[in-house]
Amino acid sequence: MSAFGTWTTAHGLPAFSYTMDQDRDPRAEWDPVLDPPTRRHAVHLGNRRITLVADNYGLSGLFDEHTGLRWLTRDTGVTRVGGLSTDISGSERIFGPTFVIVRVADDRVSLERTVLCPEGEAPWVLIRLRVRNLLGAPARLTLTEEWTARPAEVRLLTGAEPGEDPGLELEVVGGAEPRRTRSGRVAVPLVLDAHGERLVELRYGLLDDAKASFGRSLAALRDRLPRASAPHAPEAEREIPWHAALLTGAACADGVLGGHTLDQGSCYSFRHGFNGAARDPLQHALPLVYTEPDLALSVLRNTCAWGSPDGDLPYALGPDKQPWAGLFRPSDQNLWALWLAAEYLSATGDEAALREPVPYHPVHRAEPVPLGEHLRRQFRFFADVVGRGEHGHVRMLNADWNDMAITESGVDRELMIARGESVLNSAMAAWVLPRYAVVAERLGDLATGIEARKVAEELRGLVAEEWNGRWFRRAYGPGAVVGDRDMWLEVQPWAILCGAAPAGRAAELLRRIEATAAAGSPLGARLRWPVREHYGPGGVGTIWYATNMTLIWAAADHVPELGWQWWRRMSLAAHAAAYPDVWEGTLSGPDAYLAPETDRPGRTWDLADLGIAMQAYPVANLHSHSQPLLAYLRLLGVEPFRERAGARDGARFVSRVLSAGP
Repeated sequence: MSAFGTWTTAHGLPAFSYTMDQDRDPRAEWDPVLDPPTRRHAVHLGNRRITLVADNYGLSGLFDEHTGLRWLTRDTGVTRVGGLSTDISGSERIFGPTFVIVRVADDRVSLERTVLCPEGEAPWVLIRLRVRNLLGAPARLTLTEEWTARPAEVRLLTGAEPGEDPGLELEVVGGAEPRRTRSGRVAVPLVLDAHGERLVELRYGLLDDAKASFGRSLAALRDRLPRASAPHAPEAEREIPWHAALLTGAACADGVLGGHTLDQGSCYSFRHGFNGAARDPLQHALPLVYTEPDLALSVLRNTCAWGSPDGDLPYALGPDKQPWAGLFRPSDQNLWALWLAAEYLSATGDEAALREPVPYHPVHRAEPVPLGEHLRRQFRFFADVVGRGEHGHVRMLNADWNDMAITESGVDRELMIARGESVLNSAMAAWVLPRYAVVAERLGDLATGIEARKVAEELRGLVAEEWNGRWFRRAYGPGAVVGDRDMWLEVQPWAILCGAAPAGRAAELLRRIEATAAAGSPLGARLRWPVREHYGPGGVGTIWYATNMTLIWAAADHVPELGWQWWRRMSLAAHAAAYPDVWEGTLSGPDAYLAPETDRPGRTWDLADLGIAMQAYPVANLHSHSQPLLAYLRLLGVEPFRERAGARDGARFVSRVLSAGP
């Protein structure tokens, strides 16, 4: 059981009741590594525009990525009535999927404060205050709501700095003439009958003329979120809708490139100031294909608009939404766009969307082209520019999925960049390209479809040859083989998924992973095995959501009981059971956890010497929400362009109820 509280329900939705007194309980304090120790615990909630950052002190922040990475305000929002205030540690605090509730009371009056992100793209929050007179006589009180604008711009790598006033307003909703103020403070006189109550509603943020109500927003939320039922994993009933809400709540309508961004978040955006890598929003959108396909398509369009007319995608966007390629130039990014497009077309049959124009990044001053043409150019970039090396595998450039692959390879960095090859990329491409071929063929581009299938078949054969009797090798450098003596987890499931491992070998490998990389680990399989003392973002002591998702997916066909066990280890419930005193992993998490043998098990990685640390902002990473959703779908048999027993593929998969049989 978590030391921080218990799961409950609110408004018919999963919610978490935070019960810790963080001012008195020593377990509340944690070390962000790059910043001073703190007792603040936060969760990110939102709609398709605004992010509400609610914390255990009853305070809030508002983050908006519409034109850049900026805090509209931080650590503010307090209601007072009589002697009560909502910013005390002894209050009752409930975190819901898109709202936070704070309740306080004394012997005279009770106050309930709810802050809600309304459904849609409103760049503001709704605030509902319920005041009740507990006395047997009438009472006159003054209710105040107060927010302080604390804008900040997140700078690249260095963090937040004070920013310009964004124009926040506070408004009392209802009445003959709604009251709106830039001061951030309103006072409402109350006259309450004996045991009477009063409801006051306000909104705060970048106010516009759009309308929203608590009732309609909550009803729409209940209708929108998927429901789950799995005898193999009872926690799915609570966690699937929770993950879906926090995933979609991180979306933001992009005022520069169009569509919606689905930023990876966590330390990358909120502490270090970049939206990256490009592969990440594409990954996050994959499960949304089956629950909110319009948002998945919008993310695909947005991420393609990062690119250049030659088909290249930059590693990331900086805080001003300009391309940033100074740190990494990975070789895998195009594959994720091709994958998301194939998943979308399979699920929806929406060919028309692929014919609609999508811009390139404004720095290129290029004319928009149809989305399908974006994808064709990305395939060409992958095939012709990334290309293949002397062993026939896809080139590494200076990274693949693993940003630290070259550093961890033990091969000279410059030689690896010039001549390194990624077996991981080859295995992933061998799975992705036949699915992309269907997309190309549906758009009438038969030649590209034929070429994509041919490349995939060649790569599948090469990957099959990398079996060393225990696992698949990871990479090649000049005169060097990487991953022959130690197992790199990320390539193993892709080798299985692309068909490079016969069924018997696939099952053997999955069981070997359970007995080695996953052994003794309550949260999943480690990235590397055997275990060594070194750990870091690319090291052996890290447990990554992304690699454990593909591992679960690979197990779905070959050892499904292992797949379900591994999914349960990926759950929030598993983290709370193993590490009840660690906040990250309670409601949200990082992209990776540290394994039991490290010095901070259940927490996350840091490169403090370089001034970079996931531990500096270890929640609101969208992998902690998107990967459990996608893994769950794969366990149900949902895959693009594939029919098998139990699978409801393509446009036939439209239900919001995600159920697994006994």
